[in-house]
Parts: sequence; structure tokens; C-alpha cells
Amino acid sequence: MADCIFCKIINREIPARIVYEDEKILAFDDIRPQAPVHTLIIPKEHFSSLKEADESRAELLGYILLKAREIAALKGIEASGFRIVLNTGPDSGQEVFHLHFHLLGGRQLGWPPG
Repeated sequence: MADCIFCKIINREIPARIVYEDEKILAFDDIRPQAPVHTLIIPKEHFSSLKEADESRAELLGYILLKAREIAALKGIEASGFRIVLNTGPDSGQEVFHLHFHLLGGRQLGWPPG
């Protein structure tokens, strides 16, 4: 999508601190971190949210979750623990409408969130 900020990051039109990339996904540090580690993990394929995910994207969604564990290890938080957050829609707090997972950690995270 031409006006999607995350698509622009994928296309290197906007700079980001990239921490992981492969043919399917890109992970980069959030510019407004909510924890010491706050990395966004996005598919390179554009779709706005989980509402658009169907069976054809099941493998990609599973892939992202497994890669999140690897990215947590790269960020040094796999052993201490981390949280994965997926916001869907305006009421959830989703601001960028390109599916993305938040990888959070580096401190004790409270519960319940929000």
C-alpha cells in the first residue's frame, strides 16, 4: 500500500532500526517504546489486521510467532520472559493498519494490560 508507513519501512523509504529480516517478515524497534524492549514484527505482505487473515495466512501467522521467540533471544529477553501483543481495530489501540505484533520485555510487565 502506497501510504502505509510499515510498507514504506519495508521498502526502505523510511528509516527504522531493523533487528531481523527475512523473505517473509521484518522486525524493528518501536519509535515509542512501552518497555525497555519493544520491537514490532510485521509481515512483508500487507494486510491491515487479523480481521483480514484467513486460512491462506495461517502458516504466516504461525511463522511470525515462532520467529518472535528467536527475536526475543536476539534482544536478550528470551530467558527472562516476554509478551506478544496483537492489536486489531481502533478500539484495541491499533494505530497503523498493517498487521503487526508487539514484542515487549526487559522488565516485569503488569497484568492485566490496558
